[in-house]
Amino acid sequence: MSLGSAACGGITAFEGGRAFTVVGQPPPPPPPPPPEKKRVEVTADKIVINEKILFEHNKAGIRVESHSLLNEVVDTIKKHPHIKKIAIEGHASADGADEHNLKLSDRRSKAVMEFLVQHGIPQSMLTAKGFGETKPIADNESEEGREKNRRVEFNIVEQDTAKAAGEGQ
Repeated sequence: MSLGSAACGGITAFEGGRAFTVVGQPPPPPPPPPPEKKRVEVTADKIVINEKILFEHNKAGIRVESHSLLNEVVDTIKKHPHIKKIAIEGHASADGADEHNLKLSDRRSKAVMEFLVQHGIPQSMLTAKGFGETKPIADNESEEGREKNRRVEFNIVEQDTAKAAGEGQ
């Protein structure tokens, strides 16, 4: 009996050393991985962030985990010179007192604006305002809905549409 093998990628000889044919179709290649969703995207009227900006609990301080996301926002703004003015909006869920949520969302939107300015975005192109719980995008009856309502949005309020049209070339 002649059974022998070599390490990885070597040849394996079986008794009699006869070749054999494999019949059939090889399996299809695995599907490509889904495209990675960008964390920051520009649409016609928004800079969309696909992650949340994290703040200190019940405060306006931006947590360090969100600095890389905000740095991507800065880079995105710099790469899109057609964007002339951005309104940063802070929003809250219905948890807590209305007045507190309004003030907290305002302080948070201003903290985001300050971060962008400190990282090279001209303050003249930014405004910041908190809306508290007045503009929900989801139901405040569930924790999932309340979590969606706690957000910061970047709305493009002025842009050079001629430059925007030429950017994709």
